[in-house]
Amino acid sequence: MDPSDDDLVLYDVSEGVCTLTLNNPKRRNAWSRTMERRYFDLLERADTDPEVRVIVVTGAGPTFCPGADIAVLEKIADQGHMDLIGRRSQAFPRSIRKPVIGAINGACAGIGLGQALNCDVRFAARGARFSTAFARRGLPAEYGLAWLLPRLIGVEKALDLLLSGRIFDADEAKDLGLVSRVCDPEMVLEEARSYARDLAANCSPRSMAAMRQQVYGDLGRDFDDALARAVVLMQEFTGHPDFAEGVASYAERRPPKFPPLDPDFRLDG
Repeated sequence: MDPSDDDLVLYDVSEGVCTLTLNNPKRRNAWSRTMERRYFDLLERADTDPEVRVIVVTGAGPTFCPGADIAVLEKIADQGHMDLIGRRSQAFPRSIRKPVIGAINGACAGIGLGQALNCDVRFAARGARFSTAFARRGLPAEYGLAWLLPRLIGVEKALDLLLSGRIFDADEAKDLGLVSRVCDPEMVLEEARSYARDLAANCSPRSMAAMRQQVYGDLGRDFDDALARAVVLMQEFTGHPDFAEGVASYAERRPPKFPPLDPDFRLDG
């Protein structure tokens, strides 16, 4: 039986960590507009959930997301165009204020790779296979990957992956810089959750939200502008109770007690 729309992505919260699971193993978690809408809606929910400090994204079964559902691709080919009406940007996860950790448990390609690369930190199961795939489907570099990949791994390596659409494994993905950790398949989700629990327990939600916005925002700034902005933020943040708590907990050698992220918090500019 196929999962209902509400079950295409699962939402679970424990110890400050929200786990979002792409959940259509019968279709190998292939991407569809329904899954996309559900995933983005749940990211938005986690962003405002006071119980959530960090988000982990993974796939049900032995795959993460091997790309768009073939039925979707066939429909687009028959129509001769892609309908983007009503869809949010594929970069929507970058607008979330809380850290997003990828637990890439298996095959990850096309739009699935694009979503994995929109996570802030990526753990991959040893043996997981990756591909951009677009050139082998007669498509350009989609979902901002022509912008993102060169910034992550350099121009030549980005062009290698895009032009060839070749398959590469988790170990090569780590060597390239696409993932930061490679784990045994049965441990990848727990390793990602363990990392997320550490962030949730010990790091200021306000600081993490600011850093996420700084890093992605500063990609479009020169160094002097980024530095000037950081100085202003440093002055602002040293006057906030989170700074006093961070210093006190360090001096007293105890875990910090940071409050949940203010639902209205965003950096200016």
